[in-house]
Amino acid sequence: MVDDDLDEHVDGRRVRGEKRRAEIIDATLAVVTRDGAAGVTHRTVAKQAGITTSLSTYYFTTLDDLLVAALTSVADGYTARIQGLIDGDGDKLTGLAELIAESGGPGRDRALAERELATMAARRPALRPVARRWRDNIAELGATLTEDPQAVAALVAASDGLCTAILLDNGPADIDHLRAVLHRAVAS
Repeated sequence: MVDDDLDEHVDGRRVRGEKRRAEIIDATLAVVTRDGAAGVTHRTVAKQAGITTSLSTYYFTTLDDLLVAALTSVADGYTARIQGLIDGDGDKLTGLAELIAESGGPGRDRALAERELATMAARRPALRPVARRWRDNIAELGATLTEDPQAVAALVAASDGLCTAILLDNGPADIDHLRAVLHRAVAS
């Protein structure tokens, strides 16, 4: 009985800790969207999350830890979606076009935060592996469409450029146009 109570207590603490980490990550993405990646400090994130700075640093000891966690949370969503395209039977280019188009829609804030953090990776080596995940995922998808490494590289560049253009133009994007651009990249 005591072991059951202890297990329940430990599980409860773990769940609360995961929830707090998620809240801090969401606050980080909100700060990045509002102030840019340069505005992220433990203090600004703690204020956004409504917690103390010491609690923020308890969960994410360094600023790099915090930024990596925030970028990873965004990248995980893209990775899962792209893996679904790879494993699925549907039109992969249309699925990719739809995913790219979403960066101008309701998920725009997260897409902007991801781009901002990925840009920061040039100055913060800890972010580089996570920032490369989008390109690595698109390359994996491209490899299912063609064996030509240059065509795969063209697809990666096209998808990156399309995302950036949609974010700069404030969306929305025409799926047929996006698919046509992606198709030309693979066919080149």
